[in-house]
Amino acid sequence: MAMIADADDFFTKGCGRCDRFATPECSIRLWIDGLNDLRHICRDVGLKETVKWAHPTYMHAGRNIAILTAFRGDFRLSFMNPGLLADTEGVLERQGPNSQTPGMIRFSDVAQVRAMEPVIRAYLRQLMVHAEAGTKPPKVDREIDMPDELTEALDADPELAEAFHALTPGRQKSYMFNLNQAKQSATRMARIEKFRDKILAGKGAMDR
Repeated sequence: MAMIADADDFFTKGCGRCDRFATPECSIRLWIDGLNDLRHICRDVGLKETVKWAHPTYMHAGRNIAILTAFRGDFRLSFMNPGLLADTEGVLERQGPNSQTPGMIRFSDVAQVRAMEPVIRAYLRQLMVHAEAGTKPPKVDREIDMPDELTEALDADPELAEAFHALTPGRQKSYMFNLNQAKQSATRMARIEKFRDKILAGKGAMDR
Protein backbone atom coordinates (compact mmCIF):
# COMPACT_ATOMS: atom_id res chain seq x y z
CA MET A 1 0.00 0.00 0.00
CA ALA A 2 1.39 3.39 -1.01
CA MET A 3 1.71 5.96 1.74
CA ILE A 4 0.40 9.45 1.14
CA ALA A 5 2.57 12.25 -0.23
CA ASP A 6 -0.05 15.02 -0.16
CA ALA A 7 -1.33 16.50 3.11
CA ASP A 8 -4.88 16.82 1.80
CA ASP A 9 -4.98 13.04 1.41
CA PHE A 10 -4.26 12.60 5.13
CA PHE A 11 -7.33 14.60 6.07
CA THR A 12 -9.60 12.91 3.54
CA LYS A 13 -8.27 9.35 3.33
CA GLY A 14 -5.64 8.66 6.03
CA CYS A 15 -1.92 8.00 6.04
CA GLY A 16 -1.85 4.89 3.86
CA ARG A 17 0.03 2.76 6.37
CA CYS A 18 -2.71 0.20 7.05
CA ASP A 19 -5.65 -1.52 5.39
CA ARG A 20 -8.10 0.94 6.96
CA PHE A 21 -6.88 3.60 4.51
CA ALA A 22 -9.72 5.49 2.81
CA THR A 23 -12.36 3.64 4.84
CA PRO A 24 -14.74 4.87 7.57
CA GLU A 25 -12.67 2.86 10.09
CA CYS A 26 -9.51 4.92 9.52
CA SER A 27 -8.27 6.51 12.77
CA ILE A 28 -8.14 9.92 11.12
CA ARG A 29 -11.91 9.81 10.57
CA LEU A 30 -12.49 9.38 14.31
CA TRP A 31 -10.71 12.64 15.12
CA ILE A 32 -11.07 14.64 11.91
CA ASP A 33 -12.57 17.77 13.52
CA GLY A 34 -9.73 18.02 16.03
CA LEU A 35 -7.10 17.30 13.40
CA ASN A 36 -8.54 19.97 11.14
CA ASP A 37 -8.40 22.44 14.04
CA LEU A 38 -4.72 21.60 14.61
CA ARG A 39 -4.05 21.98 10.89
CA HIS A 40 -5.66 25.41 10.90
CA ILE A 41 -3.61 26.53 13.91
CA CYS A 42 -0.32 25.34 12.41
CA ARG A 43 -0.95 27.05 9.10
CA ASP A 44 -2.35 30.18 10.72
CA VAL A 45 0.84 30.82 12.70
CA GLY A 46 2.78 30.72 9.45
CA LEU A 47 4.09 27.17 9.29
CA LYS A 48 4.64 25.48 5.94
CA GLU A 49 2.67 22.25 5.53
CA THR A 50 4.34 19.22 4.01
CA VAL A 51 4.26 15.43 4.43
CA LYS A 52 6.94 13.36 6.11
CA TRP A 53 6.63 9.82 7.42
CA ALA A 54 3.16 9.79 5.81
CA HIS A 55 1.87 12.46 8.22
CA PRO A 56 1.30 16.22 7.96
CA THR A 57 4.49 17.92 9.09
CA TYR A 58 4.82 21.64 9.72
CA MET A 59 8.05 23.50 9.02
CA HIS A 60 9.60 26.91 9.51
CA ALA A 61 12.96 28.32 8.46
CA GLY A 62 13.94 24.93 7.05
CA ARG A 63 13.30 23.07 10.29
CA ASN A 64 10.59 20.57 11.25
CA ILE A 65 8.40 22.11 13.95
CA ALA A 66 5.50 19.72 14.57
CA ILE A 67 3.70 16.67 13.19
CA LEU A 68 0.14 15.32 13.47
CA THR A 69 -0.70 11.70 14.19
CA ALA A 70 -3.89 9.80 15.01
CA PHE A 71 -4.61 6.50 16.70
CA ARG A 72 -7.75 4.62 17.66
CA GLY A 73 -7.66 5.98 21.20
CA ASP A 74 -6.31 9.51 20.71
CA PHE A 75 -4.70 12.00 18.34
CA ARG A 76 -1.49 13.94 18.91
CA LEU A 77 0.51 17.03 18.12
CA SER A 78 4.18 16.16 18.49
CA PHE A 79 6.82 18.88 18.63
CA MET A 80 10.21 18.43 16.98
CA ASN A 81 13.27 19.41 19.02
CA PRO A 82 11.18 19.42 22.22
CA GLY A 83 14.33 20.03 24.26
CA LEU A 84 14.01 23.66 23.19
CA LEU A 85 10.49 24.05 24.54
CA ALA A 86 9.69 25.69 27.85
CA ASP A 87 6.65 23.68 28.96
CA THR A 88 5.22 26.52 31.04
CA GLU A 89 1.76 24.94 31.16
CA GLY A 90 2.94 21.43 32.02
CA VAL A 91 1.01 19.83 29.16
CA LEU A 92 3.73 17.87 27.37
CA GLU A 93 3.98 14.09 27.61
CA ARG A 94 6.73 11.69 26.61
CA GLN A 95 6.18 9.67 23.43
CA GLY A 96 7.11 6.54 25.35
CA PRO A 97 8.77 5.42 28.59
CA ASN A 98 12.22 5.68 27.03
CA SER A 99 11.79 9.07 25.36
CA GLN A 100 14.42 11.54 26.49
CA THR A 101 12.23 14.67 26.51
CA PRO A 102 8.46 15.27 26.81
CA GLY A 103 7.30 16.69 23.49
CA MET A 104 3.73 15.65 22.72
CA ILE A 105 0.23 16.89 23.45
CA ARG A 106 -2.27 14.05 23.47
CA PHE A 107 -5.96 14.68 22.80
CA SER A 108 -8.82 12.32 23.62
CA ASP A 109 -11.59 14.79 22.78
CA VAL A 110 -11.73 17.03 19.70
CA ALA A 111 -12.94 19.95 21.85
CA GLN A 112 -9.60 19.95 23.69
CA VAL A 113 -7.83 21.52 20.72
CA ARG A 114 -9.79 24.75 20.80
CA ALA A 115 -9.57 24.89 24.58
CA MET A 116 -5.78 24.60 24.35
CA GLU A 117 -5.33 26.79 21.26
CA PRO A 118 -3.48 29.65 23.04
CA VAL A 119 -0.98 27.18 24.51
CA ILE A 120 -0.51 25.38 21.20
CA ARG A 121 0.14 28.65 19.38
CA ALA A 122 2.61 29.79 22.04
CA TYR A 123 4.58 26.53 21.89
CA LEU A 124 4.69 26.57 18.08
CA ARG A 125 5.96 30.15 18.14
CA GLN A 126 8.66 29.19 20.64
CA LEU A 127 10.03 26.64 18.19
CA MET A 128 9.65 29.02 15.24
CA VAL A 129 11.85 31.56 17.02
CA HIS A 130 14.46 28.87 17.70
CA ALA A 131 14.31 27.77 14.05
CA GLU A 132 14.92 31.33 12.86
CA ALA A 133 17.85 31.68 15.26
CA GLY A 134 19.28 28.28 14.37
CA THR A 135 19.22 27.23 18.03
CA LYS A 136 20.13 23.60 18.61
CA PRO A 137 18.57 21.50 21.37
CA PRO A 138 20.86 20.44 24.20
CA LYS A 139 22.84 17.34 23.39
CA VAL A 140 21.79 14.14 25.12
CA ASP A 141 24.71 11.91 26.03
CA ARG A 142 24.47 8.62 24.14
CA GLU A 143 26.77 5.66 23.86
CA ILE A 144 26.07 5.60 20.12
CA ASP A 145 25.51 8.36 17.60
CA MET A 146 21.84 8.60 16.64
CA PRO A 147 21.18 10.38 13.32
CA ASP A 148 18.89 13.41 13.54
CA GLU A 149 16.51 11.80 11.05
CA LEU A 150 16.02 8.79 13.33
CA THR A 151 15.45 11.04 16.35
CA GLU A 152 12.78 12.94 14.43
CA ALA A 153 11.17 9.74 13.14
CA LEU A 154 10.90 8.38 16.68
CA ASP A 155 9.44 11.67 17.91
CA ALA A 156 6.87 11.55 15.12
CA ASP A 157 5.91 7.88 15.40
CA PRO A 158 5.17 6.67 18.96
CA GLU A 159 4.67 3.07 17.83
CA LEU A 160 8.07 3.07 16.17
CA ALA A 161 9.67 4.76 19.18
CA GLU A 162 8.34 2.16 21.60
CA ALA A 163 9.53 -0.68 19.40
CA PHE A 164 12.95 0.87 18.82
CA HIS A 165 13.60 1.48 22.51
CA ALA A 166 12.59 -2.12 23.23
CA LEU A 167 15.37 -3.42 20.96
CA THR A 168 18.61 -4.67 22.43
CA PRO A 169 21.44 -2.09 22.38
CA GLY A 170 23.15 -4.11 19.67
CA ARG A 171 20.11 -4.01 17.40
CA GLN A 172 19.65 -0.29 18.00
CA LYS A 173 23.29 0.22 17.09
CA SER A 174 22.86 -1.79 13.87
CA TYR A 175 20.30 0.71 12.62
CA MET A 176 22.35 3.72 13.65
CA PHE A 177 25.44 2.35 11.96
CA ASN A 178 23.50 1.66 8.76
CA LEU A 179 21.90 5.09 8.71
CA ASN A 180 25.15 6.88 9.44
CA GLN A 181 26.64 5.34 6.32
CA ALA A 182 24.22 7.34 4.15
CA LYS A 183 25.55 10.75 3.14
CA GLN A 184 22.18 12.31 2.23
CA SER A 185 19.37 13.09 4.67
CA ALA A 186 16.79 11.90 2.13
CA THR A 187 18.55 8.54 1.92
CA ARG A 188 18.51 8.18 5.71
CA MET A 189 14.79 9.00 5.81
CA ALA A 190 14.06 6.44 3.09
CA ARG A 191 16.01 3.79 4.99
CA ILE A 192 14.12 4.52 8.20
CA GLU A 193 10.82 3.97 6.41
CA LYS A 194 12.17 0.75 4.90
CA PHE A 195 13.36 -0.45 8.34
CA ARG A 196 10.07 0.35 10.11
CA ASP A 197 8.50 -3.11 9.78
CA LYS A 198 11.71 -4.80 10.97
CA ILE A 199 11.93 -2.54 14.00
CA LEU A 200 8.29 -3.24 14.88
CA ALA A 201 9.08 -6.96 14.57
CA GLY A 202 11.94 -6.61 17.06
CA LYS A 203 14.66 -7.32 14.53
CA GLY A 204 18.02 -5.70 13.88
CA ALA A 205 19.07 -4.10 10.61
CA MET A 206 20.88 -7.24 9.45
CA ASP A 207 18.25 -9.73 10.64
CA ARG A 208 16.05 -11.48 8.11
